Amino acid sequence: MFDLNNFDLFRENNRIEVKEALGGLPKSIWETYSAFANTLGGIILLGVTEKDDKTFEVVGLPNPEKLIKDFWNTVNSAQKVSINLLSDKDVYPLDISNKRIVVINVPRAERSYRPVYINGNPLNTFRRNGEGDYRCTKEEYLSMVRDASVKTQDMLVLAEMDLSVFNSESVRGYRQRMKYSRPGHVWEQLDDESFLQKIGAIGIGEDGKRHPTSAGLLMFGNEYDIVREYNNYFLDYQEQYDPQNRWTDRIISSSGDWSGNVYDFYFRVYNKLQLDIKTPFRLEGINRVDDTPVHQALREALANCLVNADYYGRRGVVVIKKPDSITLSNPGNLRIELATALSGGVSDPRNSTMLKMFNFIDIGERAGSGIPNIFRVWREQKWNEPFLEENFEPGRVTLSLPLTLMSIGSKKVTIKSDDKKVTIKSDDKKVTAKTERQMNTIIEFLSNHPEGKVSDFEEILSVKSTRIKQLLYNLLQQNIIESVGTNRNRTYRLHKVE
Repeated sequence: MFDLNNFDLFRENNRIEVKEALGGLPKSIWETYSAFANTLGGIILLGVTEKDDKTFEVVGLPNPEKLIKDFWNTVNSAQKVSINLLSDKDVYPLDISNKRIVVINVPRAERSYRPVYINGNPLNTFRRNGEGDYRCTKEEYLSMVRDASVKTQDMLVLAEMDLSVFNSESVRGYRQRMKYSRPGHVWEQLDDESFLQKIGAIGIGEDGKRHPTSAGLLMFGNEYDIVREYNNYFLDYQEQYDPQNRWTDRIISSSGDWSGNVYDFYFRVYNKLQLDIKTPFRLEGINRVDDTPVHQALREALANCLVNADYYGRRGVVVIKKPDSITLSNPGNLRIELATALSGGVSDPRNSTMLKMFNFIDIGERAGSGIPNIFRVWREQKWNEPFLEENFEPGRVTLSLPLTLMSIGSKKVTIKSDDKKVTIKSDDKKVTAKTERQMNTIIEFLSNHPEGKVSDFEEILSVKSTRIKQLLYNLLQQNIIESVGTNRNRTYRLHKVE
């Protein structure tokens, strides 16, 4: 997780915690264990203190082997922690400056193991923020419990509701779209109730009667019925074209002049999002084709936002369109690692039945390639790269889609890394868009690692060392990075920004 050979560069943050531990295992280590496991993972260093200037000082441990033994005895006790996530390679002694410390790597727990709590009490569930470990709210705890279930949130049969919650116009519109997408489908001749049961919008309750499922209520219900189950339910689309006004156009689920459900929101919002997308003239036979990869990516992004939302969570779904960007934000944390979501290949939607319903009308995908495809389309358009961000307290995921071209002439790219801000300036004579993307990748790597070698950058960029050296030279010339050491021992790190 971290290169401890560059120990002197570390600062305590969301991923690193230091503890002196001269008196044995600190009691607070278990709060940190829980916090790292429930957030992004992290590293605990025992035998280290933080000085007033926020740098680390190694104090050393008299008997690290005993400390490690005590740690294993405790972490394997169900009375202390709800689950042990570690293997032998995650806990080990390390010599630094002729002193010995203990390193403990705590991974982010898979959703099926969360929440990770301590002292046999689920109320002792912690998470990590910029200020350290904090006790989770009941809302955060329940969100993790819901995500841990094998069944996704939208499979629940709502036995206290009847079929009157469905908006008939929404159901009719959906069936027409499915008929167009899948002509001659075997369900086409079914009555509405039987059809809704087939797609997962209706389930059979313990009373043997038909009731709406959570997915059916969200997709086709009326807003006033949806909020009976989801008290915080709120869908919000804003167009912010005039800086003098908070919005120039807005669609909200609680307005009362439309159904307010997810299905209708999707099409109302998508029609707004795609208005300014240029459509090249293209024919298939004698028919003009108005669909482009950008349109497809926008549909994917909006569907992802809606099917991955935790509708019990706060602040609801918010989509904001500006002249130069589109942002889509939904309550709930990622159910897979951020890096996995970006690389693709794994699909774990929070509301799988809703995704299936979108799939029936040719919207969305299940192969885990949605986010990578969106990034690919943006690169092909030579637009500035999208940004996927996960926040906690409360849990929220935001996808930002810039609509601005990569400017080779006077581009500025800001990379945020804890307390640092780094800006790249380019000129069109020396730096191409591809070069800028590669330099950004190097900066992002150094934002998460104290230092890096040429071999590190070769691996992440899959280019030869000669190319890496040219990229590093560009960054050195702009005073963004600095080199440490010489020849084979040379490493690079972000230039300290005062």
